[in-house]
Parts: sequence; structure tokens; C-alpha cells
Amino acid sequence: MKKNTLKKVLRYVSKYHFLIALSMILAVLTALLSLYVPILAGNAIDLLTGKGAVNFQKVTQILVRIAICVLGISFAQWYMNRINNRITFNVVRDVRKDAFERLQVLPLSYLDRKPTGEIVSRIISDVDLFADGLLMGFTQLFTGVVTIIGTLAFMFYLNWSIAAIVVVLTPLSLLLARFIATKSFALFKEQSSARSDQTAFVDEMVGNLSVVKAFAHEDENLSVFDKINDRLEESSIKATFISSLTNPGTRFINNIVYAAVALFGSFACLAGGMTVGGLTIFLSYANQYTKPFNEISGVITELQNALACAERVFELIDEKAENADDSFDELHKNLDGNVKIEDVSFSYDKKMSLIEGLNLDIKKGERVAIVGPTGSGKTTLINLLMRFYDVDQGSINIDGHDIRLLKRKDLRSNFGMVLQETWLRSGTIKENITLGREGFTDEEIIEAAKASHAHSFIKRLPEGYNTVISENGGSLSQGQKQLLCITRVMLKVPPMLILDEATSSIDTRTEIRIQKAFNKMMQGRTSFIVAHRLSTIREADVILVMKDGHIIEQGGHRQLLDKKGFYSELYNSQFA
Repeated sequence: MKKNTLKKVLRYVSKYHFLIALSMILAVLTALLSLYVPILAGNAIDLLTGKGAVNFQKVTQILVRIAICVLGISFAQWYMNRINNRITFNVVRDVRKDAFERLQVLPLSYLDRKPTGEIVSRIISDVDLFADGLLMGFTQLFTGVVTIIGTLAFMFYLNWSIAAIVVVLTPLSLLLARFIATKSFALFKEQSSARSDQTAFVDEMVGNLSVVKAFAHEDENLSVFDKINDRLEESSIKATFISSLTNPGTRFINNIVYAAVALFGSFACLAGGMTVGGLTIFLSYANQYTKPFNEISGVITELQNALACAERVFELIDEKAENADDSFDELHKNLDGNVKIEDVSFSYDKKMSLIEGLNLDIKKGERVAIVGPTGSGKTTLINLLMRFYDVDQGSINIDGHDIRLLKRKDLRSNFGMVLQETWLRSGTIKENITLGREGFTDEEIIEAAKASHAHSFIKRLPEGYNTVISENGGSLSQGQKQLLCITRVMLKVPPMLILDEATSSIDTRTEIRIQKAFNKMMQGRTSFIVAHRLSTIREADVILVMKDGHIIEQGGHRQLLDKKGFYSELYNSQFA
């Protein structure tokens, strides 16, 4: 799994091959200049060791060269860091973009299975942690690898026997780092999962805080939060502890390497095979050679965390999208609204049946009311009509078109939908009414608002239709939010309407007015009305009574009352 994740990361990174090449060139330049400085320093020391033979002029020249090299290293590192930042945040932008685009095409069944907070955590927190690890990898990995290779080359050139000792001892450091990295990856993945669960729980509780307080559930929530927090603490401590062993472990081995170089170098000096300046160069190289191993071991630790987070993000990106409908023909005119449902079966959980063998024939312009107890399949029928879910068996046809062969966008543009659950975005009142649709004048928007009886409260807002509201309506009442949602439909009325408890949060007086507007709007349009308050559907052409996924009664209001069946019981129970 880790290898697959790394391949996906490299696929994103490879888009910026020019910047990577430039970063690597600067890393090579930085490493070479850093390796040249010890040679200059060693030469200067050799010029100072002879009795009475100090050449201050040459030492000064060497010091000037060292200063120029240091300035060159500083500039190269600064520019390399700028490039690495650009690469990292371009990759992060691309990953987030792909994750959000995937979210737009995922089936609703995925969103039903996953808590909102967990999805938010993957796109925000996990990608941020991935960016931190990736940035550290670019910043230190390139330079470290080049420094190691360059240092080895210089050491073999100066004294191959001492360099061989360094090469023999170095793999111990790599083996230790690899062992610890393997152990820490699983722990970082558990840490990321626990963090996601915590984000999901906090998101759920904040979004429903009024319900929590109403039922005095604060103590229970604290208890659940503490358990998740403890799990996060435990996994974080284990992951941090295991990964933190890398640096001291590699430092210990590197110090052994440094001591070995000093010991054998001293013997070489005494034997006349190396000058004091040469030994200084070798010791400096030994230090520069081992330092990248410490940095790379730290980078590997961060990369383990980054890869664990990246894996969770790629799981979202790799989720199977809804079946593409690009190959289907576009509708060149609006549908009329003749709906035929033939032998439809559907269930959310395939182990539990819901709708079975449903048949229905609705003519253009008919008003169809759907009633029944909770869980009978009313909203499910709406979900199937809108293709939020596809049927398991049978077919739904509109004007002779099987809706599975229509583009979802074309199908849904023929429906106007007002739900009991309101949704408003951050933006102005006008933007929430048009909802991205263009070509509407202010007069048309005001006319629609007057039809829905929303105009009066919008005028009282500080800036009227240009008043900015926060996410989900901010301080607007539930009834006002619902009026705005009704205004959306009235702005451009499509051939078919779906009203799912559309007036549930509106006062009785306003509801009577809106019902009159709805009656006018529904003339000549096929309409599906889901209602619990049966007094609102008496004028429907057909009333479908659903129970356990089946239509058990069908007919007009008076006809169903005269049958004295299930509908009669439901209706009379509301007025008992």
C-alpha cells in the first residue's frame, strides 16, 4: 500500500519536472560549494602550521574565497527553498483540487456512509500534514543525497583507506533508520485515523449543539470525546516515540564513524601520509557526510506521517465515481412530465428490502401526493426520480425516456425541488436565490420573492437582496430559510415539481398564501408532494399511500376516506 501511495505522490510531483531539475541543480551547487569550503580551510591551516612560514597574503585570498562560497551557498539555498515551496504547494493544490472534484461526482451512498467531519479532515488536515512532510523531503532530501555522494567522492580522492572505513560503518545507520521507519508508518496511520474520528465527532457536535443542550447530553459527549482523545494521544505518543529513536540512533553510529576517522587520520598524519590541514578537511567531510544521515532520518520520519495522510486522501480520490453519463444524448427540449414507473425495486442496504415491485403511471400536469408513515419509502421515491440513486430492478421512464439513459444534469434541470431540509451558502440573498444560474434581472428575482412571500422580510434586512448571510443562513429563522428555497423554484419554474414538506417550517397564515402560489405554479406541471400534514394535499389529483415500500392505496382524497382503509386512519388520527 505504501509503495502505491508513493507512486501516486511521484505522479503528482512529476508534473513539475522543470522546477525539480532546477532544485536539484541548486542542491548540487550548494553541496559542491559546501565541500569546497573545507578544502580552502585545510589549505589555510597548512599555510599557518610551518614555523616562520606563515603566508598572510595567501591566507587572506583563501578567506575571501571562503566568503564568496558562503554567499553563493546562502543564495542557492534561499532560491532552492523558494522553488521547493512552489513545488510542494502546487502539488498540494492539485491533490486538494482532485479530492474536491472527486467529491462532486461521488454517489450519495458514499456520503451516507462517511461522516462529514472525516471527509473534511481528509481534504484539509491530512493534506496539510502531507504538505509538511513533502516540503521537508524536498528541502533536505535532495541536498542530503548530493552531499553524501559528493563527500564520498572527495574522501576517496584524498585517502581511500579511511574513506572505506566510513563506507563500511555507514550502512548501520541506514538499516536502523529503515527498521524504525517501517514500525512508525503503521502508528502514524493509526494517528491519522484517530485525528479524523475526532474531527468528525467535533463537526457533528458543533453542528447539532442545540440538540445536545436540549437533551442535556453534554457529559456523555465529553466522555465520548475523551475516549477518542485518549486514542489519539496513545497513537501519537507511540508514533512520536518510535520515530524519535531514529535521530539519536543514527547520531550514535555517526559519532562512531567520526571517531574512527579521527583515530585513523591521526595515525596517517604521524606516518606522514597526511598533513594537519588534510586531516582537518577529512574530519570536516566526515561530519558533513554523517550530518545528512541525521537529516534524512528525520525526513523519513516526517515522510512516514506524510504518506499515511496521503494514503487517506488518495483513498477518497480513488473512490468509484457515479456511472458516467457523458455518452448519452442531450435533451434539446424540456420534458413534458409523463412519468411511468414499472416494477421498480430498490433498497439502500441490499440485505434489507425497501421498495419492491412498485408500479405507477402519472400523466402530464397531475398532482401526486405521497403519504405514509416514516420509513415507508416516500423520500426514497423522490431520490429515485432525481437519480440520486439508481433503481436495482425495473425502470423509471419520463416521456418514454428511461432516466438512466438521460444525462443527470438534463434530468434534474426538468425538476424544481423544495425540501424540508434547507440549504443556504455563504453569500448574498440574491446569490442564494439564483444559486449560480445566470440571466435573471433584479425585477424577476423580486417578483419570485413576492410570489413566495419572502420579499417582505428581505426588505427588512440591512442591505436587502445584497445582504450577506453566513453558512446555512446565519441568523435567519428556519421559516425564512425555507421561503428563500421556495423562491429559488419560483424564479424559474421547470416542467416537474417536487415538494417534500416544503412548508413545514412556515407559519399557518403564510402557508395558506404559499399554497395558493403553489397551486398556481403547479397548473399544467407534474407535481410530487410529500406531506405529513394531510390537510395540505386534499386537492391532489392522486394520493399514493405508501407502507413498507409498497403503494397500498391509491385515489383521490374523498375516495380514500370512503374506503375507510389505512389513509382514512392516518387522516382521522390527525384530527382526533
